[in-house]
Amino acid sequence: MNTWLAPYDHSEEFTRLRLKLQNTRKMQELTGVIDAGKSLSIFAAARSYSHVLIVMDSEKKARDFWDEYQFFDPDAVYYPAKDLLFYQSDVQSNTLTRERIRALKAITESDHPTVITTVDALMNQIPSPEEVLEHVITLRCGDETDLTGLRQKLVSLGYMNTSQVAGPGEFAVRGGILDVFSLTEDTPVRIEFWGDEVDSIRLFDPLTQKSSDTIEETVIYPAIEFIMTEERVNKGIAAMEDDVLPLYETYRKEMKTEEAHRLKRSLEELKSSLLAGDYSEAEARFVYFTDETYSLLDYIPADGLIILDEPAHLVERAHNLEKEFSESMLRRQEQGYCFPKQKHMLFASDSILARCMNHSGILLPALSGNCGGLKSDDRFYLHMTSVTSYNSSLDSLRHELEGYLKRKYKIFLVGTSRTRGTRLAKDLMDYGFNAFFSEDPAAEVLPGQILVCVGRIRRGFEFPEAATVFIAESDIFGSARKKRTRKHKKEGESIRNFGELNVGDYVVHENYGLGIYQGLEQIEVDHVMKDYLKISYAKGSALYILATQLDQISKYGSVGDKKPKLSVLGTADWSKTKARVKKAVGVVARDLVDLYALRQNTKGYVCGPDTVWQQEFEESFPYEETQSQLTAVEDIKADMESPKIMDRLICGDVGYGKTEIAMRAAFKAVQESKQVVYLVPTTILAQQHFNNFKERMKDYPVNIGMLSRFRTPAQNSETVRMLKDGRLDIVIGTHRLLSKDVGYKDLGLLIIDEEQRFGVAHKEKIKKLKKNVDVLSLSATPIPRTLHMSLVGIRDMSLLEDAPMERTPIQTFVFEQNEEMVREAIQREMDRGGQVYYVINRVREIADITAKIEALCPDANVAYAHGKMSKDRLEEIMTDFINRDIDVLVATTIIEIGLDISNVNTIIIHDADQLGLSQLYQLRGRVGRSNRTAFAFLMYRRNKMLKEVAEKRLSAIREFTDLGSGFKIAMRDLEIRGAGNLLGEAQSGHMEAVGYELYCKMLNAAVAREKGITDISDDFDTTVDIAIDAYIPSDYIPDTEAKLDMYKRISVISSDEEEQDMIDELIDRFGDPGKPVMNLLLVARLRSEAHKAYITELKQKDGLVTIKFLPMARLNPAGIPSIVEAHAPYLTFIANPKAPAFSLDYKKNNNFKEYELPIYLKGLCRELQELTIPKESDVPYAPKEEDAAGDKE
Repeated sequence: MNTWLAPYDHSEEFTRLRLKLQNTRKMQELTGVIDAGKSLSIFAAARSYSHVLIVMDSEKKARDFWDEYQFFDPDAVYYPAKDLLFYQSDVQSNTLTRERIRALKAITESDHPTVITTVDALMNQIPSPEEVLEHVITLRCGDETDLTGLRQKLVSLGYMNTSQVAGPGEFAVRGGILDVFSLTEDTPVRIEFWGDEVDSIRLFDPLTQKSSDTIEETVIYPAIEFIMTEERVNKGIAAMEDDVLPLYETYRKEMKTEEAHRLKRSLEELKSSLLAGDYSEAEARFVYFTDETYSLLDYIPADGLIILDEPAHLVERAHNLEKEFSESMLRRQEQGYCFPKQKHMLFASDSILARCMNHSGILLPALSGNCGGLKSDDRFYLHMTSVTSYNSSLDSLRHELEGYLKRKYKIFLVGTSRTRGTRLAKDLMDYGFNAFFSEDPAAEVLPGQILVCVGRIRRGFEFPEAATVFIAESDIFGSARKKRTRKHKKEGESIRNFGELNVGDYVVHENYGLGIYQGLEQIEVDHVMKDYLKISYAKGSALYILATQLDQISKYGSVGDKKPKLSVLGTADWSKTKARVKKAVGVVARDLVDLYALRQNTKGYVCGPDTVWQQEFEESFPYEETQSQLTAVEDIKADMESPKIMDRLICGDVGYGKTEIAMRAAFKAVQESKQVVYLVPTTILAQQHFNNFKERMKDYPVNIGMLSRFRTPAQNSETVRMLKDGRLDIVIGTHRLLSKDVGYKDLGLLIIDEEQRFGVAHKEKIKKLKKNVDVLSLSATPIPRTLHMSLVGIRDMSLLEDAPMERTPIQTFVFEQNEEMVREAIQREMDRGGQVYYVINRVREIADITAKIEALCPDANVAYAHGKMSKDRLEEIMTDFINRDIDVLVATTIIEIGLDISNVNTIIIHDADQLGLSQLYQLRGRVGRSNRTAFAFLMYRRNKMLKEVAEKRLSAIREFTDLGSGFKIAMRDLEIRGAGNLLGEAQSGHMEAVGYELYCKMLNAAVAREKGITDISDDFDTTVDIAIDAYIPSDYIPDTEAKLDMYKRISVISSDEEEQDMIDELIDRFGDPGKPVMNLLLVARLRSEAHKAYITELKQKDGLVTIKFLPMARLNPAGIPSIVEAHAPYLTFIANPKAPAFSLDYKKNNNFKEYELPIYLKGLCRELQELTIPKESDVPYAPKEEDAAGDKE
C-alpha cells in the first residue's frame, strides 16, 4: 500500500494532523475529505494505531464503507447494532450475535484491529472485555478436561445440544467424541477424548460429517453475550419479581386485566424456562442479571483512535434512537409486553458521545464546524475534488490525462479486472502515455507517470496538494463494480438427498408397498440380536423389516398435501401398481434415449474460443462466483464450441446465480454475431431481466430489446423489425416472442426461464423454435440427484449446488402476534427507505389486514395482492411495488415465485405456524438481497392450548430460524416438484403412486436397460439372514436418525474400498465400532457378493444354509459339479428349474467352525461369480461411432 499512501506522506497538512493526534489525545476536525477519498484517508491516518474504531450514522453506510475499506485492511471487521426493539421476540436466529461476537473476538485477539460500526451499536450495553475472555474455552491436544463439565459449560455459553451438528452455535456428544461448531468459526471441530484427555482435534464438514484436517488447538467463544451462571439466574429471577409484581398489582387495581395477565404470564414462562436451563430469552432482559454493563468503547484502549464520520448526523441519529426506544418501551410496558427495567437497556446518547470526545480521534464533517455541537481541539483541511465521469469515452479520458501530465501529476487508474487493466495500460501506451500495469503494492509512480492497478475504490478523487489523482474504473466505464469476496465458504449447503425418517412418516417398501414407519426395534430371534423397522399397513397389519435391508425402503414423497392410501398386505394391488408404473417409466426412458441419439446426429454452429471482451465481461461480475457456477459456465462454453446442438438445463434455487450464467452465454453468442432470445413466463420478470441485461452490458456495443405488454404497440413493432433485419442482438420477452409476426435474421441461442410455467400451446411453439439452435433452460426448482444420475448423458444438466454466501444475514424473529411490533417493524424499514412484505395466506382476510396496517402506519402506502386477482391487476400492483410506489405489500404466498426486489428487506409472516417449513424457507428467501440486514418476523397466535403443543410448534420454527431442518425439508419438497416439472405432468401421477424415490430408482433401471447397460435378469433383490449379531447398538449411535442413515448407507456397500471408507467414517464420527457393527458390515458385503452371483436368498436355519438362485440367472451350469466337489461334504445342489438352490450343511463335520461361516459364504459367492456368462451389453455404453460428434473443424 506504500504507493497509495505516498501522497499523504507528502502533504504538510496531513502530517500536521498526525502529529497533533499523537501529542494531544483529543478530537481533531478534518474537512475537505470527500466521500470518494474517505477510506484511503482514514487508512492513512489510522495505520500507526493499535486499535481503530470508525463510527457511522447508519447501517447501510457502515456496511458499504466496510466493503470498500477491506481492500486497504482485509482484517477490518463490522460490528452490527443489536436491535433491542425486536429482542422482545420468543426466539431469534443467531446471525447478528455471530457477527457481533466475531468482531469482539477480532478486537481481543488481533494486533491491530479496525472495527467499523454505527452509533446505535455504541449505545448497546454489553459485558466487559474481561468477562468475554474469561468464558472463552481453549482446548489443546493432550489437555485434561472433564467431558461432562465441558458439556455443561457449552450449554451455559449458549450452545445448543443437538444429535448432529449442522450450523454455528451447536454441539453434539457421542461417547467420547464432542463435535462443536463455534459461533465465530467457519468450520466445526471434532474433539476426541481418551478418558479425560484430548486425544485429537479435527475439522469436519457439517454436510458429510466427515473429518478433514487435524489441528493442535481450538478456541470456542460464547454463543451469547451475557453468560448465565446459576447465581446470575437466581439473582435475575428475584430482581424481575421485585420489579414486575408491583406493576402487576397496579394494573389489576386499574382493571387492566389483559395487560396484567400478559405481564404475569411472561414472568412465569420466563422463570420456568430459566430454571429448566433455557437461557435464550434472558438476553432480552439482561439488565436484571447483571449490575455492570459496558459499551464497545470499553474495548478500545486509551491509545486507540476513534473516527466519527459526519458527526452532525451521528448526534441526530443517537438522539432519535434514544427517543424512539424510550417511547416504544413505554408503550409496550403499558400493554404488558415488557418489564419496567427494560427501559434502561440502552446507554444515554449524550454520555456515549461525551466518552468518544475524550479519546484521540478525528471528526469528519461535510462542512467545517458542522459537528452537531461536538467541539474539536483543532481544525485541519485537506483539499480534495471529485474527478470527471468519462462515460466510457476514452477520448475524454485522454484529454483529461494530458492536462494532469502537464501539471506533473502522479496518476493512479484503479480497476477490478486484471484483463481490463492490462489492456487499458497497453491502449494508453499506444496513445503515447508513460503508462504501466502493476499489481505490486510498492510499485513507485513518478510525476508524469500513469500506474494502472487492481484495487477497490468506488469513485476517483484528485489530491492537488500532493499532485496526485486516483481515477476509478467506475469513472471511466460507469457504475462501480464491487467484487464481493466469499470468505465463509460453508455458509450454504449443497443439495443432497435428505431422507430423514421420523416415526409416523409414510414409507414405501419395494415389495410390500406403502405403509407408515413406526420406529426401530431391537429383537432377539433364536439368540441372535438384530434391529428391525416396524411398518404398519392398512387394516391394522404390520411388518418387521431387517434394518440391513433399508435400501428397499424409501420415504414416500409426493407433490401436494393429500394423504396417500396405505397398501393392504397379502393382496396383488401393489404388484399391479408397480407393473403399471414400470411400463410408463419404460416409455419415458425410450423417449429420452431416442432424443439423445437424434441430438448426437445433428450438427450445430461451432463458436470460437472466448474473446478478450468475454474475459472482461466475466471479470466485471460484482460477486465472486460459486464453484458450481463456474462449472456450469465451462459446460455451456464446451457445448457452444462443439458441433453438437446445445440443450442444457441449469437448475438452482432463486439467487444461486442462474441469470449471470445466461448472460455469459448470451454475450458469447453475440460475439459470434448470433441473435439471442430470452423467454420468460411473466411480464414483470421480462422487465427485471431487461433492466439487468442493460445494466450488465452497458459498456459493450450490444443492442438489447424487450417485447412485452409493458411496451407500446409502436415500440413492439420497432423491436420486431430490428429482430428481422439483425439490428437487435438480444431480445427479452414473454410468450409474445412466440407470435407468428416475430422472425429472426440469425438466431443462435434460445434461453428459456422456468419452461414448466408455459402452457401446452406455447411449449409446442418453443419446440419448433428449438429445432436447430442452442438451447439453455433455467429452472429454480432443484432437480434431485437421483433423477440427475439417470439423465446423465441424455439431458445435459448443470446443478448449482452451493448457495452463494448470503449477501447479508437474515435476522429471524418468532413472536406472538403483536400490533406494536408490526408497526415498529414497518416503520423501521420505511425509515431506511425500504419496503415490506406482509404475508397472510387467507384471501378472505387480506383486505381487513391491509386496512389494519394502514391504520397502524398512516404514512405507509399499503396495497394487497393475491392469486385470485385478474392477471392485469396483479401485474399493475407488482409493477408499482417494484417501482417503489408501494411501501407495504400484503400478499398471499404468491410472492414465493422468483421475484428479486433488493429494496424489500423486511418480511412479516402472519400465522407462521400454519405454513410448512418449505414455504417459510421460500418466503424468507424473498428478502436479504442487498447489503442491508434483512428481517424476517414469524408471528403466531397464542391459542388457549396445551403449553407442550405450543412449545413443540415453536421449537420447529426455532430450528427453522437457523436454517437447519427447514432447509432440508424445503429441498426435499422442491426436488419432488422439480422432478415433476422435468418429466412432465403425466408422470406426476405415476410418481404419486409409488413415491418419488422408488419412481427415480425404477427410471434409473429403465434408462440403463434402454441403453443396453443391464437386462431384465439384473432386476432382483437379495436377502441375507444368517445367525450373527449384526446391528448398531444404541450406546454407539444413540440418535435414531443418524442410525437409520448409517443402516441405509451400509446396506448399499458393494466393494472392499467402500467398506474401508465406511469403517474410517464410523471410527471418525462415533469411535471404534464393536463386534455387532463389524458383523453388520460383513453381512452387507456378503449380500453384495451374493447379488453378483444371482443369489436371491441366503438363509441360515437349524444347521443348514439355503442358497436360492434367480431362475433366469446367467450362470454356466457346467461349472456347478466342480464347485460342489470343491466344497464336499457340506454342499449339495438342488436342481429345481423353478427354484435352483444350494444347500450347505455345515454341521456334517465337526471341523467346520460356525463363527467362520460368513467369511466362508463370501468366498463361495465369489467362486459362483466366476460361472457368470458375459452379455453383449457388458461393454460400457457409448454412442455409436457415426453418432459421436467429430472434432471441431
